[in-house]
Amino acid sequence: MNEKEIILEAMKKAREPLNAGKIAELTGLDRKVVDKAMADMKKEGSIVSPVRCKWEPAAK
Repeated sequence: MNEKEIILEAMKKAREPLNAGKIAELTGLDRKVVDKAMADMKKEGSIVSPVRCKWEPAAK
């Protein structure tokens, strides 16, 4: 699994919007890796922000 898949899996398991710090904590990934992957995911539209500074998988 790549970083994006790991992040999406953590978001789905949490069942609530998460911030990057919490995602890093849950996945064990470095915060910089999480920030970079999330930036790409925002551009792709695979994650959305229902609440300021918190993210969840986009409904497809």
